[in-house]
Amino acid sequence: MELSGNGFLLRAWQPGDEISLQKHADNPKVSAFLRDRFPYPYTIDDALFWIKLVKDQQPLTSFAIVINGEACGGIGVELFNAESRINAEIGYWLGEAHWRKGLMSEAVKLVTKYAFEHFPLIRIEAGVYDKNTASMRVLEKAGYVKEGVLRKSIIKDAEVMDKHMYAIFKED
Repeated sequence: MELSGNGFLLRAWQPGDEISLQKHADNPKVSAFLRDRFPYPYTIDDALFWIKLVKDQQPLTSFAIVINGEACGGIGVELFNAESRINAEIGYWLGEAHWRKGLMSEAVKLVTKYAFEHFPLIRIEAGVYDKNTASMRVLEKAGYVKEGVLRKSIIKDAEVMDKHMYAIFKED
């Protein structure tokens, strides 16, 4: 499964992506607004662990963002279960060298469309840390709407922050 964007490709993570993954992920500016499960520093062992975890993923929910043949970011959906099984969360990151080029809004649109077509979802949400205004713009450009702010709901690097909740719904 591959999804083509303007100047990038979304595809499954694969062996051989480890070096470029580690290179682009090992940046405090990248990890600053991601969950703690995304480590910093990001080591080659972290990259090897991630590729091993997702390389044979079925169904595919985690995509590498590939630019000029190099995996330099990631995007995916985390499917919820039980009574929340009609909902998923989208998450993404991109190496700093590729920021501010409009690429991520297009990638979010592609993965959102893919998720609605391949899973029994009605809603996809995203939580954005308070100071990450760039990610808020990405979601808005991709058609997501801010539903609210969860005040003082997260802590990252010893700083308590608000989380802005965005969502998009499957068109009937």
